Amino acid sequence: MTVANSNVVDEETPLLTSPVEASKKRQASPLPKLQITIVLLLQLCEPITSQSIYPYINQLVSELDVTGGDERKVGYYAGLIDVLDDRHQASAYQSFPSSPLVKILICWIFSRCLCGLLNGNIGVMKSVMGELTDSSNRAEGFALIPVVWAVGATAGPLLGGTLSNPHERFPTVFRNEFWKEYPYFLPCLVASSFSFVTIGITSVFFKETVPKSKLVASPCSETPILGAFDEDAPLPLRKVMVWPVIISVANYSALAFLEIMLGALLPLFFAMPIEIGGLGFSPPTIGYLWGGYGAAAGIFNILCFAKLIRRFGEKRVFFFGMTIITPIYILMPIMSVCARTWGVGPLVWSLVLFELFLMVVMDISYGAIFMFVTASAPNKRSLGATNGLSQMTVSIARAIGPALSTSLFSYSVQHNILGGYGVYLLMIILSLLALVIATFLPAHVWDSDKSDDRK
Repeated sequence: MTVANSNVVDEETPLLTSPVEASKKRQASPLPKLQITIVLLLQLCEPITSQSIYPYINQLVSELDVTGGDERKVGYYAGLIDVLDDRHQASAYQSFPSSPLVKILICWIFSRCLCGLLNGNIGVMKSVMGELTDSSNRAEGFALIPVVWAVGATAGPLLGGTLSNPHERFPTVFRNEFWKEYPYFLPCLVASSFSFVTIGITSVFFKETVPKSKLVASPCSETPILGAFDEDAPLPLRKVMVWPVIISVANYSALAFLEIMLGALLPLFFAMPIEIGGLGFSPPTIGYLWGGYGAAAGIFNILCFAKLIRRFGEKRVFFFGMTIITPIYILMPIMSVCARTWGVGPLVWSLVLFELFLMVVMDISYGAIFMFVTASAPNKRSLGATNGLSQMTVSIARAIGPALSTSLFSYSVQHNILGGYGVYLLMIILSLLALVIATFLPAHVWDSDKSDDRK
């Protein structure tokens, strides 16, 4: 007697089939190259413009003489400039160098406020990336985001460090008095010009990723009703605030808060004289170091990120990157002590390079948390709301971070708190607290192709 059975088992049938194995066998979908390239070009504008100021920001504050000749106060004013906004867009960014040095700070502050009004792009770009990818190719797609940031973080500081004060660095080319009166105009002009070119490319070639609303027939009528019973419709904000979104956004904010404090504090640490706790590097040197870090971070992410995600999972990769933040902050007072004792020699340079190496590895946390945030959205049409919520929260953290870290540096030095190193103790404590938040993430991201897994 033969029994018909559609689930035939023979010697070639695996005895055990797990969801993990099925996921591994799923062939990755091809990435839409042109659309993703345009998205990445848009993202590239951000680090190029924002990172290009770091090589010369502290020298600028010193030249303005707002500190009364006390270099220990530079951190207060550098933090004031950074706190107003953590993004630079083309039209706002180009406005600040158009004044003499005695007025440049006021113009810069106005420019930063204008940047804040125009800062809504990064959340949109992450939403678009989520819409252009699925669970089979999301690791490759989101691996490109920190890579592009690294490219911009390489080009930006190199622009800022190399092109600032062109009348001194390239006197045969920039001989006009204009370049002496406006020593930071050239790097700003180049950075903002890149943004304008990218805007033009996007307006011509980029295609909308959100499909038009579908007409769904009502069960009580044959007449189509717009959006009726559309399970993939956008959700109100209160329904977006589910646990996966909350914990993903909390971890993203913690990472961004610690990283932006480091991003503002480390160039200040590099620039300040050795006797007040810094290393006394020049703007070009800071630019080359920051640029080298960006290049190394890009190479590391593009070669290793997707492989690490598949081997260890999103949580382990994110958690490992977060654990590195603590030793990064610990190294800074160690470098200062070594510089004060033996000068900036081979030992200090070795520690500087090791510090930058740790920062390269730390950056893998960004790609991992981007995947968590994207997958946490209740449905695809809620990606915009989810990324908007995450970006709003992160922007608040990034508004506080630079002023907090640089001001605490100056305060610690002025009042000799823990020998001038009090700022690092606070940073270490905050980095350890962030690890506690990271423990609440699941081992792997929620399946963004199945809404049931994210309720």
